[in-house]
Amino acid sequence: MKHRPNKLTLILAITFVLAACAGPQPVPSPTHAPTAIESPPTATQLTPTPTIEPSPTPAPTHTAAPIVRLTFPAIAYYGNRTGDNEIYVMNEDGSGQVDLTNNPANDTRPVWSPDHTRIAFSSDRDGNQEIYVMNADGSGLLNLTQNPALDDHPAWSPDGKQIAFASDRSGTKYLTTLFLMNADGSGQTKLMSKGKEIFADTMAWSPDGTRIAVLDNAGGEHAILVMNPDGSGAVRIVFLAASVAWSPDGKRLALGSGGSGGEDDNHEVYVMNADGSDQTNLTNNPAKDENPVWSPDGTQIAFNSDRDGDQEVYIMNADGSNPTNLTNSPGYDYSPAWSMK
Repeated sequence: MKHRPNKLTLILAITFVLAACAGPQPVPSPTHAPTAIESPPTATQLTPTPTIEPSPTPAPTHTAAPIVRLTFPAIAYYGNRTGDNEIYVMNEDGSGQVDLTNNPANDTRPVWSPDHTRIAFSSDRDGNQEIYVMNADGSGLLNLTQNPALDDHPAWSPDGKQIAFASDRSGTKYLTTLFLMNADGSGQTKLMSKGKEIFADTMAWSPDGTRIAVLDNAGGEHAILVMNPDGSGAVRIVFLAASVAWSPDGKRLALGSGGSGGEDDNHEVYVMNADGSDQTNLTNNPAKDENPVWSPDGTQIAFNSDRDGDQEVYIMNADGSNPTNLTNSPGYDYSPAWSMK
């Protein structure tokens, strides 16, 4: 009698055969949780109404700083060749003339700091005349006086620590008085002489800083006074002057004179000893020759003159010989200032 497998045995055998024929089953890849939750898609996407964007307003352009290539000593001056007064610099042979201020304001009366790195000048760009200072390339502009009065004619002390200037802040009609301030504008103080204000248009320091020459405008005399920096020891040495400058050795003065009879008289450049003696007319010309200033070595004098029609900046030897026009511009150029290095 044959043995027949039961049903359970047949089912197991068939399952084994089918698994062998199917081969190995692939291992499912592991699933990763999403790193972010995504928003469900919007059911309806609306196309926005197009808008016309206005053209962007161009950013304001700024005038590039002037390229200044100077060989020191150099000369600063102001002129109106662009239609308003600007501060210019140039080499002492007249080359490399550059407009430093490039501003519609009235910029005048430049003067170098003793180390020739900065220039003080007068400007009405804030609505009234103030004393400003800037770097020798025109950058770093700073208003030093910030006063509603008229402040003019800056003069730098030889040590670079102070600036003298004329101001009408005292309220005396048609007259300005002398003030001193630190080179950063602090400590603005009225300069007094014998307990009185010094009515003056301008002043010049002696090279050693021990004396000042002042253009006294009290009573309309326009006399040159020489005094100590604190206003004491004032001595009147000459009348009818319009400007004054010390020689580098401190022994002589150069001055612009208005002649002997007022504003219509011929203006000349004189030199004299510091006590007023030995006055010598250097220009002796029918033109207006004004605002002399010495070269650092004392061998030349710069000044402005209208002998060629317009006011121009000239240099001449210290004895008055060989006057030479440096600026030759279509406008007028005025009030030269020679750096001391």
